[in-house]
Amino acid sequence: MYDLLLIRYGEIGTKGKNRHMFEQRLQANIQAALKDLGIEEVERAHTRLYVPLKAGLDGMVQRLQRVFGIASFSPVVRVPLEVEAIKEAAKEVVAASLQERHIGPEDKLTFKVITRRANKGFPITSPELSRDLGAVLLREFPQLSVDVHQPQLSVEVEIREHYSYVYTERIPGAGGLPVGVSGKGVLLLSGGIDSPVAGYQMMKRGVDTIAVHFHSYPFTSERAKEKVLDLAKVLAGYGGPIPVHVVHFTEIQKAINEHCPPKLMITIMRRMMLRLAEAIARREGAAALITGESLGQVSSQTMDSILVTNAVAQLPVFRPLIGFDKTEIIDLAERIGTYKISIQPYEDCCTIFVPRHPETHPKLAEVEKAEEKLAVDELLEEALAQTEVVVCGEK
Repeated sequence: MYDLLLIRYGEIGTKGKNRHMFEQRLQANIQAALKDLGIEEVERAHTRLYVPLKAGLDGMVQRLQRVFGIASFSPVVRVPLEVEAIKEAAKEVVAASLQERHIGPEDKLTFKVITRRANKGFPITSPELSRDLGAVLLREFPQLSVDVHQPQLSVEVEIREHYSYVYTERIPGAGGLPVGVSGKGVLLLSGGIDSPVAGYQMMKRGVDTIAVHFHSYPFTSERAKEKVLDLAKVLAGYGGPIPVHVVHFTEIQKAINEHCPPKLMITIMRRMMLRLAEAIARREGAAALITGESLGQVSSQTMDSILVTNAVAQLPVFRPLIGFDKTEIIDLAERIGTYKISIQPYEDCCTIFVPRHPETHPKLAEVEKAEEKLAVDELLEEALAQTEVVVCGEK
């Protein structure tokens, strides 16, 4: 019955003269998300996008709900700019909705007609058309009654430049901005709960994400690495393929363990991670680093620890979860599909050589003095040389 999916955007509508750039990116991202379903063309016109219903509706809905930048979308019947055609379409979509809700002639359902006349050349005003359609539907369906305040069914009509669109359902989208409009960022992706959620949050703000994972084989298993790649595949479902740079971190951790004070090991390890992530960011043309830190959650996430860690980075470090508590992070991880992977019992490099009493208020001068015992440049160069890149989420 339905011809198209009508797609609406939200925040993009607030943009000025460069709005078309955001629209074009959203259009391209929708096409990429649906391409393997045989849908290669997405029409864009006057603040709306239209996708032909060539594949199963359920599969398309699942894909589109993961495309950032979409506020909502609706399966619609498209008809000419003719009142009689609009009336027939309205009867058609209401009959389908009643059948889907199992509402028979003896049942009761309240409804409302909402008309939006973007095309001011259409000869009937929005209130007039809504009244006419409401009268037609009341005659056609005895189970209906009008409630303009809290209707159980909304019949919506959009009068646009070339066609009219009639529908009864609005499906929520992911919101945010299209991935790719805010530049590239490098996500420090561990196997834990927090960092995948941080990546999701930045993708929602339009960031094209590259991931870096620090692997300490043989202290961490190959299964630990596969767990991280599985997390990257989930994230790729929201924004397209994600390259994961798997950095060999073993020798760096061994050197820190051998030469640095135990209480500073975590702080120095985090500084080495930022140095490596920044080197990869510059190589890949990324403009920021992204971490899953939440203020006060662990010893390396105090204000003093973050200050000392940040001192090695020239690029901005985004921490989208900094004000979240653990329950909020877990709830979001469950919603986006990363939680069950994150809690698999495969440890990452952050669990190795953990001191019993880590310093929670490190001093920069003390940390820099401790690092003098390390061949920092050589260790970084060796780790980068052994980096493996795995692209996750390719279709």
